[in-house]
Amino acid sequence: MPRAHKQVYDTRFFVEHFYSSDNDILARTKRELSDPSLQKTVSVIALHEFYRLNLERAGRDVALIRTNMIKDDFRCIDVDSRISIRGAEIRKKYTIPMGDSLIAATVSELNAVCVTDDPHIRDIKEIKTRWII
Repeated sequence: MPRAHKQVYDTRFFVEHFYSSDNDILARTKRELSDPSLQKTVSVIALHEFYRLNLERAGRDVALIRTNMIKDDFRCIDVDSRISIRGAEIRKKYTIPMGDSLIAATVSELNAVCVTDDPHIRDIKEIKTRWII
């Protein structure tokens, strides 16, 4: 699938980038991050999920460093009333977790492509997704 310029990165991308032991996956995430043609955005929901995961796996210092790296390199999108309402509609229709529905709603509002392999998000027909493989 050809890459659209607007990309919203799901939590799964960051998990693979920072925690994968697969050198092929790491090469793909690094290549993705270095592509200047992509408008890289992230929902604050994905930041929350990734920060929490790092707190559990690596501690607060690592969580802060990694989250700040993402904030520096990505445009962060807050949840506003439009995203909140759209997320509720998606959540009801697909019976998915709130975080995934808000990330999907962000993708929808930005008319972007979500970079994820999460089946909760991939199965949403109203948005486009792609994965790094």
